[in-house]
Amino acid sequence: QKHAKKIMGFYKHNFQFREPFQVLLDGTFCQAALRNKIQIREQLPGYLDGAAQLCTTRCVIKELESLGKALYGAKLIAQRFQVRNCSHHKNPVSGSACLLSMIEDGNPHHFFIATQDQDLSNKVKRKPGIPLLFIIQNTMVLDKPSPKSLAFVQKLQTNQLVPEYQKQSIVELKEKEGLVKQEGEKRRKRKRAGGPNPLSCLKKKKKKTQEGQEPSAEKKKRRKRKRNR
Repeated sequence: QKHAKKIMGFYKHNFQFREPFQVLLDGTFCQAALRNKIQIREQLPGYLDGAAQLCTTRCVIKELESLGKALYGAKLIAQRFQVRNCSHHKNPVSGSACLLSMIEDGNPHHFFIATQDQDLSNKVKRKPGIPLLFIIQNTMVLDKPSPKSLAFVQKLQTNQLVPEYQKQSIVELKEKEGLVKQEGEKRRKRKRAGGPNPLSCLKKKKKKTQEGQEPSAEKKKRRKRKRNR
């Protein structure tokens, strides 16, 4: 539990995970829990130190049904969980492919993935911010944050990356508080405070002196002509 608390703190602080935690389970996890006599519904909330909603997909249940008697017990366990809607209503896919589709686009629903499938686990680790659960002997284990998750958090801390949901919330807050208008007003004020360009004034003065000199020169020429006459 100490190990899990530390990791949960990481996901809560950096990826906004909140109770009740949404845990997506596949058939391999259900089968491992059955073999090791683990009561998932009773034990998982205590391990994660918070309320948890156990869920699966139609594709996972159909996959277990297709595998027959060998996984009949795992199918019964999976059927007790909430079924989350996936995008494979007409054409069911494998359980692992379905779970991967549920965590696309940055895992907006903050799903945990619970699986014993090593290939699926490796693919989940390539995506930042997805907690991974598996069973070792008779114990559920929350895997440590993947290198992808750690790198993502490091970029966030150095202000090199802002998640999409944060970008949207920042824009909405600015619009509500009128910060966008204030920024435009400040820019306008700066332009007004500049005043006229002193160099342009000097040029205008020079033009005036030249204009003033021209008629005096013409007068002198006229006087000379009169005298000559």
